[in-house]
Amino acid sequence: METTRQRIADALREEPRTASDLAETLSLPTPTVYEHLDHVSRSVREGNAGGGDADEEFLVAPPTCRECGFDGFDDPVNEPSRCPECKSERIEEPAFVIR
Repeated sequence: METTRQRIADALREEPRTASDLAETLSLPTPTVYEHLDHVSRSVREGNAGGGDADEEFLVAPPTCRECGFDGFDDPVNEPSRCPECKSERIEEPAFVIR
């Protein structure tokens, strides 16, 4: 039986996904998915994410403000609550993929 982190890594190898997508697919709370994503990203860097290849990369399309387009958030493996530039709360979630 696969662990939750292995299931997340497998899903990210198929196509880019947001934490909300993964939460819905795996029936987990979104904050829990973000915790797992942090570990999955480290495992991929070390070359051992659920039987993964050492040549794999954990890639992140950063969160983006839908109002002003700002995408320079400090921690891309997290969902910010508001834009530091325009203070809008309309933030598009980051998307993750393993390639």
